[in-house]
Amino acid sequence: MYDYDLLVVGSANADLVIGVERRPGAGETVLGSDLAVHPGGKGANQAVAAARLGARTALLARVGDDGHGRLLLDSQRAAGVDTVGVLVGGAPTGVALITVDPSGDNSIVVSPGANGRLAPGDIRAAASLFHASRVVSTQLEIPLETVVEVVRSLAPDSRFVLNPSPPRPLPPEVLAACDPLIVNEHEAKVILGEACVGERPEDWARILLAKGPRSVVVTLGAEGALVASGEGVRRVPSVKVDAVDTTGAGDAFTAALAWRLGTGESLAEAAAYAARVGAAAVTKAGAQASYPTAAEAESLCCADPGDNPRTPGRASGSPRDTTMRGESA
Repeated sequence: MYDYDLLVVGSANADLVIGVERRPGAGETVLGSDLAVHPGGKGANQAVAAARLGARTALLARVGDDGHGRLLLDSQRAAGVDTVGVLVGGAPTGVALITVDPSGDNSIVVSPGANGRLAPGDIRAAASLFHASRVVSTQLEIPLETVVEVVRSLAPDSRFVLNPSPPRPLPPEVLAACDPLIVNEHEAKVILGEACVGERPEDWARILLAKGPRSVVVTLGAEGALVASGEGVRRVPSVKVDAVDTTGAGDAFTAALAWRLGTGESLAEAAAYAARVGAAAVTKAGAQASYPTAAEAESLCCADPGDNPRTPGRASGSPRDTTMRGESA
C-alpha cells in the first residue's frame, strides 16, 4: 500500500509575471502591466496540479528562507500537498521572470536559486518518500546529478515520469527509467541531437524509444499529443478552449498524466485526460491558480477537438501558437 499516488521531485520558484503587448527585441524596452507574484516552478506546479485533481501528493524540493519560500510552502499546503520533503535554506528561493502577451503565450527566464542546491544527498536522505510513492515525477530545473540519484532511489515497483525541461542530453541510465519521457517538439529535437531525422513526430517518438525509454509522449500543441510504447504509436486529440495564459499548463499535463498512469490507465487514456487538464489550465491566469479540480477537468471530457485547440507543448513561432511551457512544457 502506497502512502502517496505521486512524489514530485523538482523546482519551486516564485513566478514574477508581467503582461506585455509584445515581447521586446534585443536592446528594446517595452512597458508592461503591474508586477504579479505567484507560486511556481515546474516541480511545485506539478505537485499542486496533482493534488487539486485528488492525488495524494508529496513534494521534494528546496526553497530559500525568505518570503518567496514561505509563499511556495503556503501554496503547497493549501492545495493539500505533503511538504515533509521540502527543504529550507542554502540559497534564495528560485525566481522565474515571465512575460505574457495578449494571445496568452509566454516567455520565461529562470534563476534557479535554491533549486540548484537540491543535491543527491538530499535525495538519499528522503528514501522513505520514494518507497511510499506509486509514481515519481521530475524535471530538469534541478541538477542533472540529482535526477540521476532520483532514478537510483526508485522503489522496485514505482513508475518514473520525466519532463526534460529545460532540455539537455540525458544519460542512458535516466532514459532507461522513463515511463514515459514527456517532450515537446523542441525538447525532442535537443535530446535526439544528430539522431533527429524527418519532420514527423512519429519518427521522433520511435527514435526516442530506441534510446531506451519504456514509453514516450510528444506534445504537439494544436495537433494534440502522440504516445509511443512497445505497443505502437497513437495520436491523442486536443481540446478546443480560449486561452488566457499558458504559463504552467504543461506542468498540469505532466502531473495529470503521471497520476492517471498510477491508477492503472493506459498511456493513451492518461494522455487524453491530461490534455483536458492542460486545456482547462490555460483558461485562467497564472500557473498554480489556474489548475482545475477533477470536476472542472471532467467538464471538458465531451469538448470537441477543433481548429483552435490548446494543448501543451507547441514550439513558439507556429501559427496560432499556444505553447504551454509550464513554466514550459
